Amino acid sequence: MAFAVSGCSTVRFYGQAIAGQAEILNKARPIQTVVEDGGVPARVKKELALVQEARRYAADHLELPAQHEYYRYTDLKRRYVSWVLFAAPEFSVKGKTWWYPLLGNLEYRGYFSEKAAKDEATRLRAQGFEVYVGGVEAYSTLGFFHDPVLNTFFRRSDAELAELIFHELTHVKLFLPGDIDFNEAFATANAEAAVRRWLTSKSNYAELAKYENGLTKDREVVRLLLATREKLKRLYARKDLSPERMRREKTAIMNRMHGDYVQIRQRWNGDSLYDRAFKKPWNNARLNTVSTYYDLLPGFERLMQREHGDLHAFYAAVAKMRHLSKQERRALLTK
Repeated sequence: MAFAVSGCSTVRFYGQAIAGQAEILNKARPIQTVVEDGGVPARVKKELALVQEARRYAADHLELPAQHEYYRYTDLKRRYVSWVLFAAPEFSVKGKTWWYPLLGNLEYRGYFSEKAAKDEATRLRAQGFEVYVGGVEAYSTLGFFHDPVLNTFFRRSDAELAELIFHELTHVKLFLPGDIDFNEAFATANAEAAVRRWLTSKSNYAELAKYENGLTKDREVVRLLLATREKLKRLYARKDLSPERMRREKTAIMNRMHGDYVQIRQRWNGDSLYDRAFKKPWNNARLNTVSTYYDLLPGFERLMQREHGDLHAFYAAVAKMRHLSKQERRALLTK
């Protein structure tokens, strides 16, 4: 149906999506076969063992649908599995949306080719949009296929790898079409709480302390980015400014954001992953990638606390929200 009603560019998009997903599935091998393969590096086998441990914990203790996920392995021999494109007008933080069958309207476009993503970004930039293209290490097919473990999962700590598995399995458990902010914040809140449970069950308190320290730093930077986005939102709502004045005010807000980050960074010891992030330009589209995951996160964390960590009650409360409108869900979570 999508092919039948689409123009050439949309047909090309779905064509590359089908081909990219087919590559992932066709190259997948059972993990047991990979483990027995003498040509596979020991570090890969170690990572696969950790994924299996996290997958079993998710099924046994987190009520997550892990039985049919991550029992095969695909080596794509590249850094990212795909690349996502975000776009937004110059004077708006409301992102451009694309419609997908079964998924509804989402504020991003995914490509299995970096060149294809950048080509589309160039086209949108010519139309006046601000754009951001970023590499993706993992995604979920929401149970439509049995997702394999990918080599792109592995550039992270043990706790971060487990968090990724818990995050993607949360999407399989519940995904609401057309509400990316809800879906990503729910998965983020659930995955972070799951990592805490998992590390505590292993009495790995040193790794837990390291993980919590990383989250504390993350939140400090996220608060700065969300506050900057809110300042821009208020700026764009003004009707008394010319485009030239609007641009100057926008630049000043972005410069203050960078200055505030420098002050935050001075309080930290050691290197920060965010140093590289702040060397690249920020715009409306890139700020939206942060709000997608974190804007509603406090609401889900409060809900988890309200249920005293009872996952069954937490999931039931979240599932009830599927019957609300997108606006009603946001109002409930930000109340």
